[in-house]
Formats: sequence, C-alpha cells, structure tokens
Amino acid sequence: MPDQYRSGDKFHDISAIDSRLADLEQEKQQLVALRAELQKSKPASPISDSFSPEQKIAIFRNLFRGRTDIFANRWQNQRGRSGYSVACDNEWVQGICNKPRIKCLDCTHRQFSELNDQVIYRHLAGQQVVGLYPLLHDNTCHLLAADFDKGNWQDEVKAMSRACTEYGVPHAVEISRSGNGAHLWVFFESIEGVRDRRAPLCRRFASLAGRRASSPGRPVRHPRAPRTLLVHQSQGVRDRRAPQV
Repeated sequence: MPDQYRSGDKFHDISAIDSRLADLEQEKQQLVALRAELQKSKPASPISDSFSPEQKIAIFRNLFRGRTDIFANRWQNQRGRSGYSVACDNEWVQGICNKPRIKCLDCTHRQFSELNDQVIYRHLAGQQVVGLYPLLHDNTCHLLAADFDKGNWQDEVKAMSRACTEYGVPHAVEISRSGNGAHLWVFFESIEGVRDRRAPLCRRFASLAGRRASSPGRPVRHPRAPRTLLVHQSQGVRDRRAPQV
C-alpha cells in the first residue's frame, strides 16, 4: 500500500475512507463508460487478419469436405469458353500427355491430382479455381448445395433460406460468379447418406417455398471420377456437372 494511504493524517477516520472509496467508484464508472465508447468507435479487426493461412485452410477444408484423391480445375480458352476438367499430374507433360490428339478420357497415362493444402491455398488466394467432388465412394457426403439461377431465383433462394431457418438448419447463401444466381449451402455435422438425407430436405424445403418437390434422383458414383462437381469460389459459388472421365 502506498505510504500516503498509510498516513493517519490523510485518512484519520472511517468517513474519510468511505468518501475516498466513493470517489474511486465514480472514477471507475467514468473510465468504464469511456472504454465502452472507445471500443464502439474502434473498427473491428477483419476476420482475415485474425487467422493464419494455415488456420484459414483448415476452416475451409472442415466445411467443404469431399474426395481428396481427385479434384477439378476451371479453364477458359481464348474464345471465352470455360469449363472444368479433372486435374491430372501428367497434363501437358512432354512425352506423356498427347492432348489434344488424344482426349483425357482415352489417355492411359492419367494420374489424378491430390486435393491438398497447397491447392486449397491457391484456390483461396484467387490463383486457381478448384472443383470439389463431395460424393464419397460409399455414396455419402458432408454437405448439401442448392443452385438458383433461373426465373425468380432471388425469391426462391430467400424462400429456401426461410425454410432452413424454420427447421433450425444452419446455412450459408452466396451469389454466383456471374451475379445472376445464388447458392445455398448446408453443412452436416456428421456424414450422411445422400439419398436418405436429400429426399426429405427437398420435400420440406419445397413445400415451404411453395414449389413442387422434384425427385432427388439417384446419386452417381464412379470409382475413378464421379460426375457430381461442386465449386466454391472466392467470388461466389458455382454448381455444375463435371466432365465425363
């Protein structure tokens, strides 16, 4: 305790101590109020500054989980035509790759590229657009994506979002690359059978959205290259069919 507070001359009785405590309490309340005002005026740190690149990659891969033994790359030619093709370690390797004379489908040297942290980093950095194959070998998946890009897509994605909220389903909505569509994502906490999970969700969402539920169809699985392809992009989300392999 400071010497001035030990002196009986300054605090010679209990009333003087109580008076000093009241002053300190008032000063404390003023400082607390000032701190609150400063916190309101101080801009919040962007989320991107709060996590390291490794942490961002881990968060992304925990949400967008699918096959890691294969992925697709987006391409665009000089005429503006674009699409997705399965990534191959031997693509354009001299003496091995014979494109375009031999199509990838007929090539005997295909070596599918692995979806690793380095690929995800390039994707998040905007250096590469990567397509995910969410359908696993056992016909299960970790996520659900709905694509809205025709008609009154704005109203439709809002209706599905309301349906998700009503059923307590956490979800995320993103605008597509073109800006003329939207995509709604649902991430499962545990792995799910695609047909078992998709059918009841389609019926519930469609009924609340005022639309007729369409048949979920039979999920397609191929041991070498599945046909279902989902692409999450830094500027939006695309959902389209993968090329035949």
